[in-house]
Amino acid sequence: MSRILLADDSPHAQRMGERILRAEGYEVITVSDGQTAMLRLKDSMPDLVIADVSMPFVTGYELCQFVKSSGEHPKTGVVLTVGAVEPLDVQRSESVLADGILKKPFEATLLLEAAERLAGKPQATSASAVSDPSTFPVFMMDRGDVRDHVRAAVTVALDATFNTVVDEITEKVLAALSSKKPPR
Repeated sequence: MSRILLADDSPHAQRMGERILRAEGYEVITVSDGQTAMLRLKDSMPDLVIADVSMPFVTGYELCQFVKSSGEHPKTGVVLTVGAVEPLDVQRSESVLADGILKKPFEATLLLEAAERLAGKPQATSASAVSDPSTFPVFMMDRGDVRDHVRAAVTVALDATFNTVVDEITEKVLAALSSKKPPR
């Protein structure tokens, strides 16, 4: 079975990517930051790493450079991911030897195309090499659909603020509860 390490600090992106890949038979290991991904590389030995370019501690670019230069993972492919409203540095992606780029939110067919190309079919046991390294694959749709871009931006914004909103509401509820006098 092909093994994929999915590193993304967005719980939504993790769930979506994991759901799509597992449904096709891939074994998926998810982590929330690049530092943890570097640790999990040793014990998981993935065929493919999918890494967000803007993770905390260690970015996707840095993780990719480590995978490609360490010598411990010579057949491991790396696809970098970027949110719909995040900046993408294609030149840096190429310089760290990324095997491709995926836009988020994940489009199932494009995610599976990248996985199959770089990790093989789910029944395979080893990664397949990119046939022509001079072509830099960017796995993304170019539909120009404004609704999808707005929806993606809202999803990213909600993911980024979710914990803060929950904390603020919790504090307000606790304050309201503590200000009430107990019944006599």
